[in-house]
Amino acid sequence: MSRYRAPHAWELTPREAVQVQKELAVRVISKDDFGTVARVAGTDVGFEDDNRITRAAVAVLSYPLLQPLEQAIARRPTTFPYIPGLLSFREIPAVLDALNTLKQAPDLLLCDGQGLAHPRRFGIASHLGVITGLPSIGVGKTRLIGRHGPVPEHKGGWTPLTDGDEIVGAVLRTREGVKPLYISLGHRISLESAIGFVMGCVTRYKLPETTRRAHRLASGPPV
Repeated sequence: MSRYRAPHAWELTPREAVQVQKELAVRVISKDDFGTVARVAGTDVGFEDDNRITRAAVAVLSYPLLQPLEQAIARRPTTFPYIPGLLSFREIPAVLDALNTLKQAPDLLLCDGQGLAHPRRFGIASHLGVITGLPSIGVGKTRLIGRHGPVPEHKGGWTPLTDGDEIVGAVLRTREGVKPLYISLGHRISLESAIGFVMGCVTRYKLPETTRRAHRLASGPPV
């Protein structure tokens, strides 16, 4: 039996998908609501066969030592087009398949994409968090919405990402001399804690180890 299942269909029209986001966004918990974090998981998605196959990967590491514990890859036919702001409907079905093969559930998800920093405040990190019930963080390499001022140059420096009068995320410098990442809470975590965990998963690279390992699994050679 699957541990995680969505409360809605995936093969929807874009208009129906937007409505699902609006309905589920009210379930997001934007404060710390988690226990001990000993297993952190990175999720990422790649595509095969000219985007016909979605390939999702999950990499689970110990925290705070960041030792590899478990990994999973899942494939399924791609059924939703690429539409900015509706990434969840293209990628999450395969991510759920991968999560459902893990022997033990992670304590925290770091997702490749946005959480609250989304036009409807419900990016892929929030969507995945609400479906699974797991605390989740959005770790985006590019900005979807919002504005920000200069980002401090030192490692760990950050500045708020705002949309109107609302702080929707943080622009975080994980390494000196490289472009920052866009961090936003996904579900059951505050922005401050999200920043702390991302930095806790960073070693000598720009991306946190969770995201880096999941990306290699999702986008590397077929395995």
